[in-house]
Amino acid sequence: MRKHVISAFVASVGLLVGLAGAQADPLPLRVGWVACPPELTPVLLAPPGIAKHLGKSYTFEPVHFQGTPSMITALAAGQLDIAPFTYPTFGTTIENAGVNDLRVIFDDFEDGVPGYFTEPYVVLKSSGIEKVEDLKGKVVATNAIGSGVDIAMRAMLMKHGLEDKRDYSVVEIAFPNMKAALLENKVTLITATVLTANDPELMDKANILFTEKEAVGESQFALWTARASFIKAHRAALVDFMEDSLRALHWYLDPKNHDQAVKLVADFTKRPPTLFTGWLLTHKDQYRNPNGLPNITALQRNLDTAQQLGFLKSKLDASKYLDLSLVKEAAARLK
Repeated sequence: MRKHVISAFVASVGLLVGLAGAQADPLPLRVGWVACPPELTPVLLAPPGIAKHLGKSYTFEPVHFQGTPSMITALAAGQLDIAPFTYPTFGTTIENAGVNDLRVIFDDFEDGVPGYFTEPYVVLKSSGIEKVEDLKGKVVATNAIGSGVDIAMRAMLMKHGLEDKRDYSVVEIAFPNMKAALLENKVTLITATVLTANDPELMDKANILFTEKEAVGESQFALWTARASFIKAHRAALVDFMEDSLRALHWYLDPKNHDQAVKLVADFTKRPPTLFTGWLLTHKDQYRNPNGLPNITALQRNLDTAQQLGFLKSKLDASKYLDLSLVKEAAARLK
C-alpha cells in the first residue's frame, strides 16, 4: 500500500511539474509597425543583452503594415497583440471598430516637440507650388487613408479651403516609394518621414510646403495600444516586455551607443549608415519619452482636433483609455 501511495504521489508531482512547465511557455507577442525609423520596433530588442525576459516569459514578433488603419482589423480579430496607433486611428478603433477596451500602454514617438523633428510635407522646387492653395487640382500622396500623416495633411488643406475629391486627389503610396513618386512627377505632394526628410537628394530637389506641427500642433503621433482583456490575461509577461523595452530605449537614447544604434537600423533597412549618422536618435529625430509615458495632454488635443474636423464623430476622453500601470511597474524595476 505504501509503495502505491508513494507512486501516486510521485505521479501527481510529475503532473504538477508538467502543468507548471506548460503554463510557463512564453507568451507570443505580435507587435505592429509601419516605418523604421521613426519606429524602433523591428530593431528594439536587437542590442545584445538588452532583452532579459525575451524567450522566457514572452517571444517577440514585429509585424509590418503599410499604415495604422490596416491594423484595426488585425487587432479586433486577435491577429495582433500590440498596435502602435496614431491618434486618429486610435480614435476610429474605439468609435468605428467598437474596440471599447482599447488601452494606451506605452509611448512610441511624438511629433513637433520643441527642439525635435516635425514631419514636413514637400513639393518639388520645379513644381511651381508656393502655397497650400496651389495644390488645387493636384494629386497628393498619403501612406494610408486615415493615418496620422493623412489626417494632418487633410487638416492643413481644409484650413486653406481645399476639400478631398472636390479640389484634389489622394493616392496611397508606401513611405519607401514616396520619394520616387515625387521625383517622377507622379504626385505633387508627399510626406517626408524623418528618414526621407534627411535624404540629401530629396532635400536638394524639394521644398517644404508645411509641417505636421503647423497642421495640427504638437502631437502624440504614435502610441502602443492593447486590449484590456489581453492585458488582464497576460499582465506579468507584458510587464516583462515593458521592462525590456524601456531598457532597450535607454540604450538607444544613450549617445555612447549611437554608432551601434545607427548600424542596427542601417542593417535592418539595408541603407548606408551615412544616411542616419547625423540625425538618428538626436534632437533632429522624433521625440521619444525615455520613461515610455505618452503626452496625454497632446493626445487629447489631437483627438479634439480630429473630432472638430469631422474625422471622429464624437468627443473622446483619452483618460478613459489609459493603462500606464504596466510601464510604470516596469520602470520601477529599473531604478
